[in-house]
Amino acid sequence: MLTEIRIESLGAINVATAEFDRGLTVLTGETGTGKTMVVTGLHLLGGARADATRVRSGAGRAVVEGRFSTTELGESAAARVEQILDASGADRDEDGSVIALRSVSADGPSRAYLGGRSVPAKSLSDFTTRLLTLHGQNDQLRLMRPDEQRGALDRFAAVGPRLERYRKLRDAWQAARRDLIDRRNRARELAQEADRLNFALQEIDTVDPQPGEDDALLADIRRLSELDALREAASTARAALAGTLDDTAVESSSAVDALGRAKSLLDATDDTVLRGLAGQLDEALTVITDAARELGDYLGELPSDASTLETKLARQAELRTLTRKYAADIDGVLSWAHESRDRLAQLDVSEEALGGLQRRVDELTGQLAQAALDLSKARHKAAAGLAKAVTAELSGLAMSDAELTVTVTTQALSDPSGDDNLAALPLPSGEVVHAGADGVDQVEFGFTAHRGTTVLPLAKSASGGELSRVMLAIEVALATSSKQSGGTTMVFDEVDAGVGGRAAVQIGRRLARLARTHQVIVVTHLPQVAAYADVHLMVEPTGRGGASGVRRLDGDDRVAELARMLAGLGETDTARAHARELLEAAQADR
Repeated sequence: MLTEIRIESLGAINVATAEFDRGLTVLTGETGTGKTMVVTGLHLLGGARADATRVRSGAGRAVVEGRFSTTELGESAAARVEQILDASGADRDEDGSVIALRSVSADGPSRAYLGGRSVPAKSLSDFTTRLLTLHGQNDQLRLMRPDEQRGALDRFAAVGPRLERYRKLRDAWQAARRDLIDRRNRARELAQEADRLNFALQEIDTVDPQPGEDDALLADIRRLSELDALREAASTARAALAGTLDDTAVESSSAVDALGRAKSLLDATDDTVLRGLAGQLDEALTVITDAARELGDYLGELPSDASTLETKLARQAELRTLTRKYAADIDGVLSWAHESRDRLAQLDVSEEALGGLQRRVDELTGQLAQAALDLSKARHKAAAGLAKAVTAELSGLAMSDAELTVTVTTQALSDPSGDDNLAALPLPSGEVVHAGADGVDQVEFGFTAHRGTTVLPLAKSASGGELSRVMLAIEVALATSSKQSGGTTMVFDEVDAGVGGRAAVQIGRRLARLARTHQVIVVTHLPQVAAYADVHLMVEPTGRGGASGVRRLDGDDRVAELARMLAGLGETDTARAHARELLEAAQADR
């Protein structure tokens, strides 16, 4: 829930801080003081488009900061919030709350912050949409849209898992269909590409290059090209170190002999310095002996036949044939071959391959059709229940003759021969329907203010005041449904527009009822609604340059504000008595 909001330089508000509790909170005040700026600030925290004209005149930027508690969220919503916080690197405050902030520059740019970290506005929106449900006048207009009506029915029907399964199947179904259509339409082109790849892979397989083989060959060839020079250098060096032996010659003078004689002479003395030098000569003898042995091994490994060079040059020529065609080096050739084999697997346009893909499409078609029918069945079943619940709520909102209907129909194909064909889904009944991202159904809310008259689409039949009450009735029906969970903050801006009298009392009663399971914040001009509040906040001028602030009202101050709202006579005893009576009646009715 929202526990606190701080607004700076937004519209008529200079600097204001408001704290919120559970239950129903109302914001009241004279017209022009900036009541709606609180809702505007929450819309900004919700990721709404930043409007630089909202920045208070003379200020460089407007800032809205909200503190949210997530302890009352349901398990799935809480898990999603944690994912968002982790992905953003956001930190919780010491009390476990999360601070969200949005700033709007007078020059236009805006910045968003979550848990002390700068984040995109979309990330801020992802976070706050789990915690805030905002209903302003524009939100009421959105209720006229078919997708909003479908969303409301889906919430009531709790079809989230069914809808998610349908969407995953639809994605797989459309991908498989695109692949099948592409392969059939491009069969000749793909077959030619497959032939080219097969020829190239056969050539590479015939040569059978090994990783890094080209570099190893180059080193060997360089060595073999200088074979005589290398053999002479190694032989001479070995003879200098250790001498040479054969069957007919005596051992030649060597470094080993010279060092051995020097060491013997030094060891024969009693001088400690000379004996120390003898130890160093002993170490030198070890090094020279090892080097002489390694030179012998090197000489033994040198090829004696010059044809080895020719063999390696021929192999190098084979590898260069591949590197000229497919990549800069052998490792690149091997990588190209791996990718080409994967591509070749996708280019199979044989009857067998196309038949297998068709079977996959048919299988997915059946699964998707069943998922669509399951989704439709749940919506049809819930439609009557939602209509009945909302109609009952409307009756309690002084619209006893009003009726809401919820109609679920199948969405037909708009253009079977065009792009819409990719979404053409045959049902087991033989009917072909449009498989949209949200199912195969169209949902329409119908409304009439007087039963017995023709029910028309909500967008064509409800006035502004009626639409406000329909929206509230839907929210109450959703909130009181056993399928819905609490923990969300609901914000209503002028939900009571265009109503008064008994209807206003009923709206206050419904909002108080909604506040039993949700935190509810309402901007209102009706005292009948304000009287039901658990917390009453007033937006009032501060006397400094036309700025406004927010003050919490209790006791006589609250009575005075209700009296002002009743008749603009806050200072008379009669108005106060009326306001006190209204407040006591509302609190007793909660």
